[in-house]
Amino acid sequence: MRDRLLAAEKVKAIDWRDGALYLLDQRILPFEETWIAYTTAAGVAEAIRSMVVRGAPAIGISAAYGVVLAARARVAEGGDWQAALEADFALLADSRPTAVNLFWALDRMRDRLGRLKEHAEPLAALEAEAVAIHESDREANLTMAQLGVDLIRKHQGNAQAILTHCNTGALATGGFGTALGVIRGAFLEGMVERVYADETRPWLQGSRLTAWELANEGIPVTLNADSAAAHIMKTKGVTWVIVGADRITANGDVANKIGTYQLAVCAMHHGVRFMVVAPSSTIDMNLASGEDIPIEERDGRELLEVGGKRVGADVDAFNPVFDVTPADLIDAIVTEKGIVERPDMAKMAQLMCRKRLH
Repeated sequence: MRDRLLAAEKVKAIDWRDGALYLLDQRILPFEETWIAYTTAAGVAEAIRSMVVRGAPAIGISAAYGVVLAARARVAEGGDWQAALEADFALLADSRPTAVNLFWALDRMRDRLGRLKEHAEPLAALEAEAVAIHESDREANLTMAQLGVDLIRKHQGNAQAILTHCNTGALATGGFGTALGVIRGAFLEGMVERVYADETRPWLQGSRLTAWELANEGIPVTLNADSAAAHIMKTKGVTWVIVGADRITANGDVANKIGTYQLAVCAMHHGVRFMVVAPSSTIDMNLASGEDIPIEERDGRELLEVGGKRVGADVDAFNPVFDVTPADLIDAIVTEKGIVERPDMAKMAQLMCRKRLH
């Protein structure tokens, strides 16, 4: 299946070339495919904050390249460039609070900085580390796709309907996607009859991005309002809800795009299996449970306006970007290290002790 997935690759969101970071502007997809070049850490931080790039793995990869750009500028300034670089680490860390991949990637870049030998070329070493983070995510996507497909086959191998939320495809990662990568793989194996994509308000990542990716690959996809999900589970033969994650805690609780928690509750009620697909860099063993996850809230105007035009009443708007799904509502967490079924503290700790499977 790996070769078939590689052959099907059509979309990417991140490109590092000629010493600059190029990001596909996801705010204007699917109407325009515009790449923006970034040459400063401040520019990368703003791209993350304003959602030019989004998706936990893609955010982490972009931040790693942002460190490379920052180091280049600090070295050129002279003086104690490593001390000055800490301001850039802080700037990038502040760009989004919930996606732990961001902090994982920054920690990895800081660790590589600390291991520089006396006569090493620091910029080359940091660039190599950022590229390795990028390539590692791509490999993890392939491994997770295979593991997720095997899990679907184990429980129900015939053609079926799958429901997904937000965007977890090539646009959200450094490769083929997390949850959407599993869905792609299952489709190639003849195990997917139709995908139902929640529109995912208020940024509409499902309608603008997920539906666009799937349609471009010839995968049957139907777009639905978020509030139609329970009805679809009841009437359309959905057997799996498959989603990604922005942070997973030590007990297996999962923070993901707002609306995921209610999907898990509905799935439990309707006997639909619930799968979370995310690289191990999304797992934060320093947080005991989902109660400890910082939940980002964005400007209420995202709910009250469409295309800059106000459509809501003159009221306050509550706009959390994520919610937390308790581990006891999750059938399986799929990572590149393996699968945890019915996650709990002990199983998550055991998973994190394993080596990557690829």
